[in-house]
Amino acid sequence: MIHRKARSFLTIFSILIGIATIFIFVSFGQGLFNYVNDLKYSSGADKLIILPKGGGAPGLVDTFSLTKEDIKAVEKVSGVYEATGIYAKPAEISKGRIKKFVFLIGYDPETDLIMEISGINIIEGRQLKEGDDQKIVLGYSYMIPDKIFPNALTLNENIDVQNNKLKVVGFFEGVGNPQDDSNIYITDKYFEEIYPNSSGKYGEIIVRADPDNLAQIINNIEKRLRSSRGFEKGKEDFYVSSFEDLLKQFTSALNYIVYFVIFIALISVIVSAINTANTTITSVLERVKEIGIMKAIGARNREIFAIFVFESGFLGFVAGLIGIGLGVLVTSIAKTILNGLGWGFLSPYYSWELFIGCILFATFTGAISGIIPAWKASKIRTVNALRYE
Repeated sequence: MIHRKARSFLTIFSILIGIATIFIFVSFGQGLFNYVNDLKYSSGADKLIILPKGGGAPGLVDTFSLTKEDIKAVEKVSGVYEATGIYAKPAEISKGRIKKFVFLIGYDPETDLIMEISGINIIEGRQLKEGDDQKIVLGYSYMIPDKIFPNALTLNENIDVQNNKLKVVGFFEGVGNPQDDSNIYITDKYFEEIYPNSSGKYGEIIVRADPDNLAQIINNIEKRLRSSRGFEKGKEDFYVSSFEDLLKQFTSALNYIVYFVIFIALISVIVSAINTANTTITSVLERVKEIGIMKAIGARNREIFAIFVFESGFLGFVAGLIGIGLGVLVTSIAKTILNGLGWGFLSPYYSWELFIGCILFATFTGAISGIIPAWKASKIRTVNALRYE
């Protein structure tokens, strides 16, 4: 490495880029998987979600909706403990001359299913109560200057929502993404006053059910709703999923994305392996006489082989260390930026398996790429090597 600085640097650089890429995406992937698992085990084990088909995001289209009669039908199913409807609508909010559009969420304050399934708690002020007209609870972003409005909002401050002056009574903790952290929450009764045409048209229904019998309960809910809404099996305008099922679908999609990115990174590693092999071949050609001298004083073929494999493996080892260092640097900077943008749930997770795995993979890649040149070096005849130059 000392005598062949430029060549060694280029070889190491080609490997470390692939290793750093793998480290970055695996660490972020593991962090996201951990976030999903925390949601699943902390709040979603006994939750079911009923959504209308074909309606897009809840609250954007009223063509398909769920009703109070649907809630009553669901509550009659054995194993269902409680059910509640959630309203959602885009709303114009303003403070002074600043106007924004965010999601306005209406829910029954007597049930806390939406809070449980979101895994969020009040960090300042209080929750909404029955009869809390013209009062709101805000997402975390409203507490941060220049996030929604230039100045952070405080308790008991007023904000205009759909031309209604509402009083802030609480703030939720951060969820980790700008969408949820910019939501505004009001009671379902007051939501119906603001949007009278949407009364009884829910964007989703959240159900608490027996966690030990969810599959059968889902089946029974589907039967009950088909009967009450007058649909044949397979032609429903709704679907029922457990919260865990939705997270599994998300995790499955995330897997494909992470695998694809790692595949692209592996292509980079393969290219770097070819570069390492080329470096080792060149090194062998430059050191034929040296190989002859080593053999003349008693070096065996396997010892010559081991020398060149070790050298190529060492290049991979160094590249792995630098690649991990670069990966940690990039992910740390990215984490800071993402937190500033409100995407706090996208945080990398560093495990000792990831560090060791990247180093071993880089070392193994370097060693494997040097095997053929090393084998050829070990087969050079002593007499030919000594008269090579």
